[in-house]
Amino acid sequence: MIYFKTQRLVFRDWKEQDLNEFRIMNKDTRVMKYFAKTLIDEETDRFYNIIQDEFRNYGYGLYAVETRHNNGFIGFIGFHWANFNSQFTPCIEIGWRLKYEAWGNGFATEGAKACLKYGFETLEFNKIYSFTSKINLQSENVMKKIGMVKVMEFEHPNIIEDSLLRKHVLYAIELNQMKV
Repeated sequence: MIYFKTQRLVFRDWKEQDLNEFRIMNKDTRVMKYFAKTLIDEETDRFYNIIQDEFRNYGYGLYAVETRHNNGFIGFIGFHWANFNSQFTPCIEIGWRLKYEAWGNGFATEGAKACLKYGFETLEFNKIYSFTSKINLQSENVMKKIGMVKVMEFEHPNIIEDSLLRKHVLYAIELNQMKV
């Protein structure tokens, strides 16, 4: 199923053939630079199953994204039910992960803007959060470009204490803040 499109992107259900490309993407050290580690196939498969479960349980999730010019899978952009132990969770998180070859084209910003619009107008969300490690300036810049506002910094409870990735920034946007 296709959920929505932008000028350059298609947001759709995952296809079985996406899984192998997703595995490769999650092994790429450039893509996973701001994560605790790259993922082995079994970890990607578990994550893929979580994504599928969220679509079944909530009616939304991390949409498979492809480019319109060649229908090539480039990663995901969409929503995730974040429920780790923190003062702002559980919450709806917007997130993205794209193949390295897709970086630098504005796809994350274009796609995240479209997701916010879909989330507020179609899914009727009231508030959407996003977070990343403080050193991930590229993702933080996307959050700013799509109109999100910094709420706070926090220590991510699922990341070991001495890791450079533990300190996170939290951004949020509410329906009334959405620019059309």
